[in-house]
Amino acid sequence: MTNLLLRPAKTSDVAFIKSLIGQYAPDRRMLKKEIMTLFEDIQEFVIAELNGEPVGYGALHVLWEDLAEVRSVAVRPEMKRHGIGRAVVEHLIERAEKLGIRRVFCLTFEVDFFGSFGFLPTDGPIVDHDIYLQMLKSEDEGVAEFLDLERVKPNTLGNTRMLLVLPQA
Repeated sequence: MTNLLLRPAKTSDVAFIKSLIGQYAPDRRMLKKEIMTLFEDIQEFVIAELNGEPVGYGALHVLWEDLAEVRSVAVRPEMKRHGIGRAVVEHLIERAEKLGIRRVFCLTFEVDFFGSFGFLPTDGPIVDHDIYLQMLKSEDEGVAEFLDLERVKPNTLGNTRMLLVLPQA
């Protein structure tokens, strides 16, 4: 899309982010997020704008030195299939590369979509045991889901864990 702009999210975008979560969370396509969490994590988000109007977003959450998660990718329902989600994910992958991240994962129902970027479904451990023990100290629910902890099992959406290994610079 020629008029599509990707920009860092601002605190004034939280209402838009929350509105799309409200559209997708009831059918379990996205996890609900408290508004406080959105404000705390706003610097992780990128906003896609079309003609000055927000139409989508996504976030990159760093978990470890070489590991990050693409999360919370959403596009207004009426704007799907216009390349907006693709542009957001490409931007987040580029951001991961600039940060020196080598592995990016996602938890998704959109296996074909993420597969088109090179993400592959994975079942096995993604981090070694020492890193796993450090990650257990995180209070982030997404990290808990990534670690497959029992306490998040009732909230697990049944999505697929996928991993993308980036080329080394």
